[in-house]
Amino acid sequence: MSHDEPPVLTRVEGRVGHIVLNRPRALNALNHPMVRLVDEALTAWEHDETVRTVVVSGAGERGLCAGGDIRAVRNDIVAGGGAASAAYWRAEYLLDARIAHYPKPYVALMDGYVMGGGVGIAAHGDVRVVTERSRVAMPETIIGFVLDVGASFLLTRAPGELGTHLALTGTTASAADAVLCGLADHYVPSARLAEFTADLADADPADVVPRYAGTAPEGELAAHRAWIDSCYAADSVEEIVDRLQSCGERAAKEAADVLLSRSPTALKVTLAALRRARRLPTLEEALDQEYRVSCACLTAPDFPEGVRAQVVDKDRAPRWSPADLASVTEADVERFFAPCAYGELGLGAGPTEGRLP
Repeated sequence: MSHDEPPVLTRVEGRVGHIVLNRPRALNALNHPMVRLVDEALTAWEHDETVRTVVVSGAGERGLCAGGDIRAVRNDIVAGGGAASAAYWRAEYLLDARIAHYPKPYVALMDGYVMGGGVGIAAHGDVRVVTERSRVAMPETIIGFVLDVGASFLLTRAPGELGTHLALTGTTASAADAVLCGLADHYVPSARLAEFTADLADADPADVVPRYAGTAPEGELAAHRAWIDSCYAADSVEEIVDRLQSCGERAAKEAADVLLSRSPTALKVTLAALRRARRLPTLEEALDQEYRVSCACLTAPDFPEGVRAQVVDKDRAPRWSPADLASVTEADVERFFAPCAYGELGLGAGPTEGRLP
């Protein structure tokens, strides 16, 4: 992307409206202006009879989207208390809900990295295509943050406790694992994506997909279902760690080590959010809950500290507060689910329509 190019490119080819996230140097990390531009394109094409399908992709060679611009969010917290970030998340979550209910086929090309906010842009679509290069993850706990962009809704619908494992550890899912967990639908080799996309220009996705979709290379999660389902069914993060450490599987012990390096508060809040999201019947209600929890992170110490350690100073040595699981109380966790200081998202049980803030 040059300085003259917008961060989101749009074009129409045949009957397809293309949205290209265009910040390749930042691995297409999302920010508020990008969310607005995507929404404006969806608005323009929703009632345009010449556009039959929307295809979303990322510029550059590395992926669709590495997530939200967390460095910018941290800067906002440090300088301004986080109000601008709350406004950005409001727009982003409304866009995620809109994508889930968009009236025309929405095809997401999940080639390369698809993380955090990228999952929101892609995984609520109708046709979610992964490749052998796909790396899909919600790695929030590593930066002291929590599930957002509707991921609590998606991951609680994954088989068994796979979603809990992905959410707490931030483990990256391959193409096969993403399909298994319900984050993607179809595997298409990356070398065929251009041809696949070109064929969409004059044909319905339902007719094109079967000509290209195949079997993804074998993933890892299916073989680990037994210990994942057993260990992550526990009611507390402490008990999950205990089960992982004592179950006798090397991969489980490694997962326990990962958890013990993550933000203790983020782990406990994420587990609570997942368990509550299981009882929520709609994506919109899950997004409402996620907005409260995300905004609460703006006034908690671990999120800016996690971003500092991973992205700013890159020392990979966050100083979590509290520093261990036992010191995070139920009251500490409950605070994240309190009414939002920035107002409620208010999606309720219905789809979002129209322009975003």
